[in-house]
Amino acid sequence: MSYHDEQESIESFKAWWAQWGNLTTWIVLIALLALAAWNGWNFWQRRQAAEASVLYDQVQQAVGGNDKAMLTRVASDMEDRFGGTAYAQMTALAVAKALYTAGDTTGAKAQLQWAADHAKDDEFRQIAKLRLAALLLDEKAYDQGLALIPQPDSGPFKGIVADGRGDLLAAQGKRDEARAAYQLALDTLPKSDTSGRQLIQFKLDALGG
Repeated sequence: MSYHDEQESIESFKAWWAQWGNLTTWIVLIALLALAAWNGWNFWQRRQAAEASVLYDQVQQAVGGNDKAMLTRVASDMEDRFGGTAYAQMTALAVAKALYTAGDTTGAKAQLQWAADHAKDDEFRQIAKLRLAALLLDEKAYDQGLALIPQPDSGPFKGIVADGRGDLLAAQGKRDEARAAYQLALDTLPKSDTSGRQLIQFKLDALGG
């Protein structure tokens, strides 16, 4: 390249930079900041998961020890510090089961309600709602239970939800609605679930009609 051509290139670059330099600088800066934020977020997520994993070990020990005070403490700690992790939803369900077994229905309901409201995955939220609805059935709080598990149009829990709704409706004396719910459950559950289908058929037969 000749000296004249080189000077022209320099002048062209200066003109371009005068027009677009600030914008280019901001674009590069924003891209670098976004990359740094993304890396920071991923690091924070990994650190959260690692710390939650350690606390989850304490949860399992508390569940095995049937210590209600310890169960409540570690569950609260998990929800407060690591509520956005998968370990929190697993903790809520495990602690709810342990508290129910220990006779603390109120504590079990609180854990299931937390999972129903805050669980990271849809499957865990649905499981929590189904278990909470079963507890409300025991307490004869039928309308509250039905409000928790409105019949979904599709999904892996369709048959189980229909069965749960059938139990609540049957307890209310709504035989026709209960029969329809049980029939939907029977039609939806896989053929391989022999015991589940037999139980639902028994409920249908008990309703008569």
